[in-house]
Amino acid sequence: MSWYKRITKGITTRTREKKETKEGLWHKCSSCKKIRPAKEHEDNCHVCLECGFHERIGSREYFKILFDNNEFTELFPELSPADPLHFEDTKKYIDRIADSQKKTGLKDALTSATGKVDGNNLTVCCMEFNFIGGSMGAVVGEKISRSVDHCLENKTPLLIISKSGGARMMEAAFSLMQLAKTSAKLTLLSDAKIPYISLITDPTTGGVTASFAMLGDLNLAEPGALIGFAGPRVIKETIKKDLPKGFQTAEFLLQRGFIDMIVPRKELKAKLAQMLVFFKN
Repeated sequence: MSWYKRITKGITTRTREKKETKEGLWHKCSSCKKIRPAKEHEDNCHVCLECGFHERIGSREYFKILFDNNEFTELFPELSPADPLHFEDTKKYIDRIADSQKKTGLKDALTSATGKVDGNNLTVCCMEFNFIGGSMGAVVGEKISRSVDHCLENKTPLLIISKSGGARMMEAAFSLMQLAKTSAKLTLLSDAKIPYISLITDPTTGGVTASFAMLGDLNLAEPGALIGFAGPRVIKETIKKDLPKGFQTAEFLLQRGFIDMIVPRKELKAKLAQMLVFFKN
């Protein structure tokens, strides 16, 4: 078979036929760019076997890692965002919500569930970065609030997995109210002597960092996670100085006492189980 075929108007290229391959068989690391089988990457909790880079994952993956036999009960699945301000920028907010729901199969940027971790009861609220950047709106605050009520009623410890760009600007003051709302609710857990563990993942910024993400009885983080209020570029432009190496990474914050522990994802379930047993005693 020839590579080129001359036709009336110019020359066209004839390519070799390729065997069809299933999508998703291989995973390319976002950090080191090494390629490995996708199943191997998934079995390693979506952590690169070459460089240890922790890829962003959602609630579906975290629940599979944490809950025994991947068995759990989702809480408050019916909650869905509204558009009280009829906000519009480059797109109507209501259309942005619909697009995100269709793309992700989620109602909003947080999923709550309850189940067992090595036999220990645990309620988990996990933020979803793929839903409008994991931004915190009224539904995120309400789900956390109702999850706290569930924990108070059932004497169950709470884990919140943060991954967010901050407050959802399309909801304006309704979003900012969630900072105070979630912080006040977590005080009720503290008063009841029920443990709250915060797991901060990449990235956690803005109003989420300024509220529930840093209020845990134990504040954990994944390796290399970006954690801060304002972004490093904004800070650098404001103070007119170069920032220290590794600024706003989990490792930087651990050195300065802002978080208690960095936990690799493969060790997360075992560490949590150990903490839950400790809190019981």
